[in-house]
Amino acid sequence: MTRTCLPLVFAVALVAVAASRTASAEETDADAGARVWASCVERVPDGASRPKLTETFPERGTSGWAAPLEITVVHGKGETVMPGGIRVERGSDQYKALEEAGFVLPDPDGGAGPVAVTEAGETSSTTKVTISFVALPKNPGRNVMMLPPVPITLARASGDLVTVCTAPHPILIEDPIANELDPKVRPNPEGRPQREEWVLAKQLAVGALVGAILTAIGAWLFVRWSRRPKPVPYVAPKLPWIAALEELEAIRASNLITEGKNDEYFDRVSDCVRKYLGARYGFDGLESTTDEMQRTLARVRPPVRGLDTITRFLEEADLVKFARVLPSENDCLAALERGITIVRNTTPPQAGSSETAARKEAAGGPT
Repeated sequence: MTRTCLPLVFAVALVAVAASRTASAEETDADAGARVWASCVERVPDGASRPKLTETFPERGTSGWAAPLEITVVHGKGETVMPGGIRVERGSDQYKALEEAGFVLPDPDGGAGPVAVTEAGETSSTTKVTISFVALPKNPGRNVMMLPPVPITLARASGDLVTVCTAPHPILIEDPIANELDPKVRPNPEGRPQREEWVLAKQLAVGALVGAILTAIGAWLFVRWSRRPKPVPYVAPKLPWIAALEELEAIRASNLITEGKNDEYFDRVSDCVRKYLGARYGFDGLESTTDEMQRTLARVRPPVRGLDTITRFLEEADLVKFARVLPSENDCLAALERGITIVRNTTPPQAGSSETAARKEAAGGPT
């Protein structure tokens, strides 16, 4: 019997909702100026026109659930809809009127507060406002409820405030268990794990990450600094005469003569003297021929001391090198001594040395 009558009851409820909506619409059109709602008082200053409202409210809802009232307001440019938002204080006439009608505004801080989105046009602006209402009927089962008018505030560019009221909207509210034949009391749901934000751990993790990044950057900079090209310490080159005398003394201390390598001994002495003369007077001594060296040394001013000794030394070296003359031990030792003499004769005099004084005295000048 219950299952057979359920669709009939539902149809009757729908008819009642339709009739109530028709009746309320007729009442709104016929008695809009006669009936005054406690939830809203409309106020339009002189010289201002009432903005156009388009409203949408669901025909059906569930007890304890939010039902959105969507309002589209067409207003002039420079005007602001709901400049201070919708805040109904407890104990006010508006709150009592909503409470008597069975509706409650959700807490704005809970994420279900009013939302207003404005789209600017060329000549006018359009603001879409969404306000959620929670239906809490006093009687169980299906209830036909009436949402009273809600005030919509509009701030004009001149500073005046325009307050317009929405139309009353009927809605069919059902219980969450209205579709069950024999609803039973359900136990409380199982507890959900509560996750607490551990601020200190988050800060430590961020600090560790930043520290790791800074450490990596510091290590990379240290590696780059350690691998930088290091300047090579400057080693002053030896003076040609010092290097030549050291090389000749090294040849003297070698075992070339003992091993019978007289030609090599003589060649090393010749190369040492040629290299010295080139470094001393600014030409390549090893690549220059004997004639070229003689012409170059003849042009040196002041004249090279012992130039005849240098000429004889170079000619003897050419005989050994090109004529394949095998020098004896005495020839090698004599060539070494002539090389040392050539280096000493062409060494620049040091300031204040006895040799400089002797040269000045021989020239007739003051010592």
